[in-house]
Amino acid sequence: MAGIVVVGAGQAGAALVAKLRAAGHTGAITLIGAEPVPPYQRPPLSKAYLLGEMALERLFLRPASFYAENDIALITGQRVQAIDPGARRVRLDGQVLNYDQLALTTGAVPRRLPPGLGGDLAGVHLVRSLTDVDRMAPEFTAGRRLVVVGGGYIGLEAAAVAVQRGLEVQVIEAAPRILQRVAAAETSDYVRALHRRHGVEIIEGVPLARLTGADGRVSGAELADGRVLAADFVICGIGVAPDIALAEAAGLTIDNGIATDSLGRTSAPHVWAAGDCASFPLEGARMRLESVQNAIDQAECVALDMLGQGAAYAPEPWFWSDQYDMKLQIAGLGTGHDRVVVRDGGAGRSHWYFSGARFIAVDAMNDPRAYMVGKRLLALGRSPDPEALSEPGTDLKHLLR
Repeated sequence: MAGIVVVGAGQAGAALVAKLRAAGHTGAITLIGAEPVPPYQRPPLSKAYLLGEMALERLFLRPASFYAENDIALITGQRVQAIDPGARRVRLDGQVLNYDQLALTTGAVPRRLPPGLGGDLAGVHLVRSLTDVDRMAPEFTAGRRLVVVGGGYIGLEAAAVAVQRGLEVQVIEAAPRILQRVAAAETSDYVRALHRRHGVEIIEGVPLARLTGADGRVSGAELADGRVLAADFVICGIGVAPDIALAEAAGLTIDNGIATDSLGRTSAPHVWAAGDCASFPLEGARMRLESVQNAIDQAECVALDMLGQGAAYAPEPWFWSDQYDMKLQIAGLGTGHDRVVVRDGGAGRSHWYFSGARFIAVDAMNDPRAYMVGKRLLALGRSPDPEALSEPGTDLKHLLR
């Protein structure tokens, strides 16, 4: 029996194979990863790991022994060259594996600045993999100058770490405000003020023209308005794209990622997809979520569906970001909001998103109670009274009654 092959040993791939075994699957399972280490957590890379507060072994999602103990063949350090859905084969360097069912959990790849903009200069770094962070770690020396291109969560988290290590930091964001794609203006304002209090210069609404260099190494960033920022190194945090190369080459349908149905099935028989690489139907649209929570939940749902459960994936999105002493917790999706209610929680603060009268998301800054109540309300499909929310005296727990 050829068994189940999972391509992509990130958060989704690790969750999928573990769920298969936990659900009682006794057949062969093979998990293939391009990196030379077992599956690991990515969020701490740009925070605790980069700060030196987390050892490599603590990054691993499970001990390396877990895979052998659960009869899961873990192949690391090998990149899959091609998949053949018709023959049900996966080709690696010098090896071909047959499969009964195949799951693609290939994740996402960081967007790079093109060479014409200086993206090929030494000292220009990405923040996605363990190798990326190990490569940039020696750059974080007090007194050096860092330019961050991109004011999303990855770039801002890296900026916070750099400031804590004593660097001078400037953040460039081409959009009118940081976090514009993922957060309300109120949250952008809060986070911007936080960074400025720590000495970060944030430049918004001005695109990067190009990176400048000397002797093949980056030395500065030229902006579209003519300004030139000096830089000892640069971090590029301009987002990620779903890793669809294998699926596309194999003829699978691509639509904002590897297109799946609500069960995780792709357009090819016996081939499934989950995690950052996969898009799925939700409320009449096609959705792709880039988060640890989605990678785990969707992968576990797909694992059960591969075993015949047939349950549609129903996401309950949540996210987080740690910057300085702020823990930002997000529940729901704020896309399409037309009103934000700001609630001062004393030590913390929360922003509640509404579309009409419907509550759709909450951003909680150092306010775990607001986050937990908001998340529970979303799960129940209930919308609190916006006026009650804005009153500091309102007990949030009463909203659940």
